[in-house]
Amino acid sequence: MCNEKEVLNFVDRIVGEDVEKGYTREIHTRFPPEPNGYLHLGSAYAINISYGIATKYKGKFNLRFDDTNPGKEDHEFVEAIMEDMKWMGFDYEDRLFYGSDYNERIYEYAIHLIKKGKAFVCNLSAEELREYRGTLKAPGKNSPYRERSVEENLELFEKMKRGEFKEGEAVLRAKIDMSSPNMNMRDPVIYRISYIPHYRTGNEWCIYPMYDYAHPIQDYIEGISHSLCSNEFKDHRPLYEWVLNELDLELPKPRQIEFGRMNLSGVVTSKRYLKMLVASNEVDGWDDPRLPTIKGMRRRGYTREALLDFLGEIGVARADTLVDASMLENSVRKNLKAKVPSVMAVLDPIKVVITNLAEEDLEYLTVENNPENEEMGSREIPFTRELYIEREDFEENPPKKYNRLTLGGEVRLKGAYFIKCNEIIKDEKGDVVELRCTYDPETKSGSGFTGRKVKGTIHWVSAKYGVPCEVRLYENLFNESPSGDDLFKFINPNSLEVKSGAVIEPEALRLDEEGRYQFIRHGFFFKDEKISKEKLVFNRTVALKSSYKK
Repeated sequence: MCNEKEVLNFVDRIVGEDVEKGYTREIHTRFPPEPNGYLHLGSAYAINISYGIATKYKGKFNLRFDDTNPGKEDHEFVEAIMEDMKWMGFDYEDRLFYGSDYNERIYEYAIHLIKKGKAFVCNLSAEELREYRGTLKAPGKNSPYRERSVEENLELFEKMKRGEFKEGEAVLRAKIDMSSPNMNMRDPVIYRISYIPHYRTGNEWCIYPMYDYAHPIQDYIEGISHSLCSNEFKDHRPLYEWVLNELDLELPKPRQIEFGRMNLSGVVTSKRYLKMLVASNEVDGWDDPRLPTIKGMRRRGYTREALLDFLGEIGVARADTLVDASMLENSVRKNLKAKVPSVMAVLDPIKVVITNLAEEDLEYLTVENNPENEEMGSREIPFTRELYIEREDFEENPPKKYNRLTLGGEVRLKGAYFIKCNEIIKDEKGDVVELRCTYDPETKSGSGFTGRKVKGTIHWVSAKYGVPCEVRLYENLFNESPSGDDLFKFINPNSLEVKSGAVIEPEALRLDEEGRYQFIRHGFFFKDEKISKEKLVFNRTVALKSSYKK
């Protein structure tokens, strides 16, 4: 039993009571993803609950693919899910299972139900099935095939298995109660026909169990003690328990416990919506950095530690919750702040020529790698005649309280010297293309110079030694939380801004093997390995301050 001083969530309390009362010999949980998409933040939330319970009670944790729907499943998704699970640190060791491995046993259990008179083959069409099912206000009515004999049902079910029916011509249904207020209990379909080859078993089977029937059996076979799932399965629990009871299984049986879904403001975690976005090419695949998929968040630069801290902070609730996206951003900032190098990158460059330096002049200046962490040391950066600064750091006609560079004005270059702008060079359109400046060699950073002060400090990069790169700035994919199926009307057209002419200081690329940086004043960035094979690209992981807008 856990320490009583710990703050327990309700799932933990229920499991702890089951252990204390001896209802279960060993805590055993699972995560049963369908291999028809990639893991997302909501998946990580659910996995973290089940994995955390198993770990706390020194139990077992299974990864089991719910692969009983061949038309939507693929090895690609299996491999992606396994990789993301390992990256997140959810270790399933040798406890990897596939629902399709239980096809024979699940089939035998269906035979058991038929022999008990608890299942029958029904030949109603899909449209007729919907009609007979009734509504939330009106009970359903029995299928005309409901009273078939056991012998006839066994024969027909065998014909289904041999492929003697077309898809949709016959299904196997549980015989429960067509007047039940719970629609899931109105003689639900538990087997259907599909001639689509299965990604693992090929054409070995042409009948497949429905999730609500197969899931409790799979849990029982694996010895799962607690089947933890989101609230959307709450109304399915009576069917889960019905299956386990009617199969006359020995104790112990798994127990289903539901928890509230975690939703992130302005973010879509519905797999159906994610599929729609990917299929529409509105995003760059399942790993688009704007998506809340684990792949997308990894590509954006989120760390597993930040994600786990976030999941731990929001806890587990009985009801569905809406979490502000800024909480996730703050977890990322907190995790990265003291462990990534702080470097200079100019995203929208304007050239500065230091006229009192010669073309061949070169000085290396020492700057700290991370002001929050002295242990990360320092580096040398080249100071040359030609530099780049941010275009927004110069104003020809500055507004009041503007503290950066102006004509006739002076600023400090970070880690370097004071510079003064003496001349502006413009192109034929009247746009500023170059600034002619002088530097004061007496004002070197760290020299103790106190002769005068400047109000502003700006970052810079040597034009001669700076490394060209592309920088991608991300905002929310949606202007507001989408609702209904008209997903695309909520798309934010400014969710991606590409800075193709950016420049980064050369030493930065040797500072961090993982490619994580804080770009001074711009935020935290991550090298995009997917694109950087062709060109150097950095994705903004998160801004220095929350940019989330309701």
